[in-house]
Amino acid sequence: MSVFTRSRRAKVIGGIAMAGASALVLVGCSTGTPSDGETGGSAFEFPVDCDAAAPASYTPEYSSTSTGPASGLTYKIGTALPVTGNLAFLGPPEIAGTEYAASVVNEANKGITIDLIQGDSGDTDNKAYETEIPRILGEGATAVLGAASSGTSLQFIDQVIAAGAIQFSPANTSAAFTGYEDNGLYWRTAPSDVLQGEVLGNLIAGDGAETLGMLILNDSYGTGLACFAKAAFENAGGEVVSAALYNTGDTNFSSQVEDVLAADPDAIALITFEEVKTIIPELLGAEFPADKLYFVDGNLANFGDEFEEGSLEGAKGTYPAVDPATIEEFRNNLQAFWTGAGQPELKDFTYAPESFDAVILLALAALEAGSTAGPDVAAHLQQVSGGSGDGTKCTTYAECADIILGGGVADYDGVSGPITFNEVGDPTEASIGIFQYGADNNYSFLSVG
Repeated sequence: MSVFTRSRRAKVIGGIAMAGASALVLVGCSTGTPSDGETGGSAFEFPVDCDAAAPASYTPEYSSTSTGPASGLTYKIGTALPVTGNLAFLGPPEIAGTEYAASVVNEANKGITIDLIQGDSGDTDNKAYETEIPRILGEGATAVLGAASSGTSLQFIDQVIAAGAIQFSPANTSAAFTGYEDNGLYWRTAPSDVLQGEVLGNLIAGDGAETLGMLILNDSYGTGLACFAKAAFENAGGEVVSAALYNTGDTNFSSQVEDVLAADPDAIALITFEEVKTIIPELLGAEFPADKLYFVDGNLANFGDEFEEGSLEGAKGTYPAVDPATIEEFRNNLQAFWTGAGQPELKDFTYAPESFDAVILLALAALEAGSTAGPDVAAHLQQVSGGSGDGTKCTTYAECADIILGGGVADYDGVSGPITFNEVGDPTEASIGIFQYGADNNYSFLSVG
């Protein structure tokens, strides 16, 4: 019986443990308070401790006693994706991505059968995860896919790890996970917000804004992304002149909007979840120009007729994504699969590719390990993603499975990108899409940041 031992070490650069994503430029997150006069005569103190947003370094070590490729394995994978809560608009594309991937694996009939157990993460307000995670683990899942919200994932990550199961998120972007003490069991196909913050801050500065206001969700995702965007914007010569926090479950944002607008910023970054639907009318009612608003992955959605035509025209946003033209076939196939299953047509595709790839990678790692136990699968995830650097490129489950069953090493390149996990379970190759709203209040792709 062979024993596979691997150590995963967080790389620390400039005090921040990070994944090292390609084309990622790390910037320091300043917590200094501007002097009087920098904000029109009154001192402004940024309401987030950006030093605390930097993750610690952690080196998990574990052993796998798996014996290698095996056929006839049934792999129970649970999902804790947002059916309810403030990210519920992301639920359909993510859930569709997992279902589609499971169908692809099962139809291939190459060693692994996925038994998908769907569940609801909810959010930190309704706390659906408190009953759903025990149910999913109790039904025998050895991997849990989710949550979408970083703050929600942090509510149950210790419970999943204690069960010896993998937690694999397609959408967590908080830098807090890079150095989390996870026994090597936490993975994600979404890149750290170090990258999105860099792109967002530079986008706003590049559009000509010299001062910036921020509305920020007060959780690990919101505060971390705000810090990275702030640092990038300031490094580009701009100044953050106002920022206001709110908590999950809040329904009135008038005071936060007033505080941010009081500094008369050139642009406003909305680092929020679905609460943005309440925030937008207040900003537009105060005659803040839509083309100076900037959205992020937590709220970039096709709003359509939810707002009066032209309300959001010119607003921009970012989220981890490749050029949609490169995955048009995937989107069409996913839409056909989802509607063919009797589900409503998908309005958004945010994190659908990452959800699909998460299931495929778990299946390939289980196949290579010859086991569905959490530590065994985790010990092979980096290798099947190409992280070992010696695999054969492949782009489908069937193609990769044939390589593994033939005794080779597969390097899966997914629909969300090459992925290529590093030692701490973060993808090292990722891109951030830049999008812009039209008169119909829906967004379209501009470029990759």
